Amino acid sequence: MNELGGSSDLSMHAEDIGHRHRVHYGYSSLALALGTIGGYYASNWERSYTAKSVTRLSDMDELSYAKWEDRKLAYHKIKSLLREDQWSTDKTELEHCSSNDYSTHQSDKLPQLVVFPESTEQVSDILKICHSYKVPVVPVSGATSIEGNFNTTRNGLVISLSLMDKIIQLNEQDMDCTLQPGVGWQDLNEYLKPRGLLFGPDPGPGAQIGGMCGTSCSGTNAAKYGTMKDNVISLTVVLPDGTVVKTRKRPRKSSAGYNLTGLFVGSEGTLGIVTEITVKLHHLPRFETVGVVSFARLIDATNMVTRLIQHGVSFNAVELLDENMIDVINKSGQCNRSWPVNHTLFMKIGGSSQAQLQHQLELLQGIGRENNALAFSCAKDSSEAEELWQARKVGFWSTIQHGKSLLGENAKVWTTDVAVPISKLSCVIEETMEDINSKGIFTTILGHVGDGNFHCILVYKPEDQGVVSGISERVVQRALDNEGTCTGEHGIGLGKRKYLQLELGEDTVALMRQIKLSVDPHGIMNPDKVFSTDPEDS
Repeated sequence: MNELGGSSDLSMHAEDIGHRHRVHYGYSSLALALGTIGGYYASNWERSYTAKSVTRLSDMDELSYAKWEDRKLAYHKIKSLLREDQWSTDKTELEHCSSNDYSTHQSDKLPQLVVFPESTEQVSDILKICHSYKVPVVPVSGATSIEGNFNTTRNGLVISLSLMDKIIQLNEQDMDCTLQPGVGWQDLNEYLKPRGLLFGPDPGPGAQIGGMCGTSCSGTNAAKYGTMKDNVISLTVVLPDGTVVKTRKRPRKSSAGYNLTGLFVGSEGTLGIVTEITVKLHHLPRFETVGVVSFARLIDATNMVTRLIQHGVSFNAVELLDENMIDVINKSGQCNRSWPVNHTLFMKIGGSSQAQLQHQLELLQGIGRENNALAFSCAKDSSEAEELWQARKVGFWSTIQHGKSLLGENAKVWTTDVAVPISKLSCVIEETMEDINSKGIFTTILGHVGDGNFHCILVYKPEDQGVVSGISERVVQRALDNEGTCTGEHGIGLGKRKYLQLELGEDTVALMRQIKLSVDPHGIMNPDKVFSTDPEDS
């Protein structure tokens, strides 16, 4: 006999294993071990699911969020914690915090309140209230993501981290820095430059460190410095119930416990809110220049990159701009020179000495000739290097500008990214271009070819939305068919949620869902992103 529940309770529990039953996420085995079966069944657990290591969508009940009357009580309590300038219900502010102009995936719902905390403690106090009342929460840092990563889907509350913009501690000797999530990567590098230091990841302008952690983004420097997940040492995270955790201390290496840092980087705000980040720093390159190589064929450009890697050429960045992008850059007038309209590699080449840099350039020219390069140019000084690299920096905006001149001011833009093994890159890009051209849609291609990542920037008339959506789906499927990923650096958000299971399989996504629900049993953190936790929204 079980003294709490009786033998009938125990047999009922044994009979129920493998079927749907009420449990507290992550604690059912502990309850059984302690013999608390009766109390366990008497408790008011939140949802039902299959007692397995994973949670499939079919195992779940529909999510239940706070009704409006309860939300008003929660918002009143939250406002009482803050100054009047730390919260807003202004429509313009609400719109700004729930979408941006260059994302295809626009919100059809607005948040009911946006708050601007200034500390970990304030974030914790806010989340304790939201957890208690089951108020949906979307954290926002930078608001530059383009896959619907911070769209509001359940109204609720937005926590903007824009006021948490302090650099807390710089450790020059250890080459790391601790900062708040509202610090922009460009501002950080301006702060570091006089000290001869650099933070590696360089995504789009305006991105902030917190959002960069959310999507594990990268940028042009990824070939040398890696993505965000390679550059984060430690995080302070506020969990959905307000608990504050630190994922590890400051050493560059540690084998102590689970890799919680890696768990939160790339989780897109679905597991908690990052409030402090310790990042790795690097020395600014002592000797660096920019080389530009053009080709008639894409395959020659990608083959050259493969050969450069095999020869150990130390490039700090290597970017492929297709001939369409070169053409729109020329037409934009944003550069001081024009380029031959060919597929073109822009490379930052570095070395520890001038002699080593010269050797790298000679290797580059030789490998270029072997791969049918049409032309090669190299910056003579830092000023010219900046001028050459300017072409790479203006590609996205030049595409939009050209698209609007072709199609009118109502033209829309759809940007998607995938990544494949470098050996598959040219084939995937060429098939993609054939597909896009056959549909009569204007596009440019930009590739971070050092790691097999490329972007399609499609500009189209609103009535062609369905055509472009189909193109985007085929870009992703083509990448998956070639051992690639549906996103190299933009994240999943809402826009690529349906592809995650195709890429990783149902059980892998179900494991992610299990982790999510063990940390966030009410499902309040950035609802509906990455994967669904609502069987009504599959």
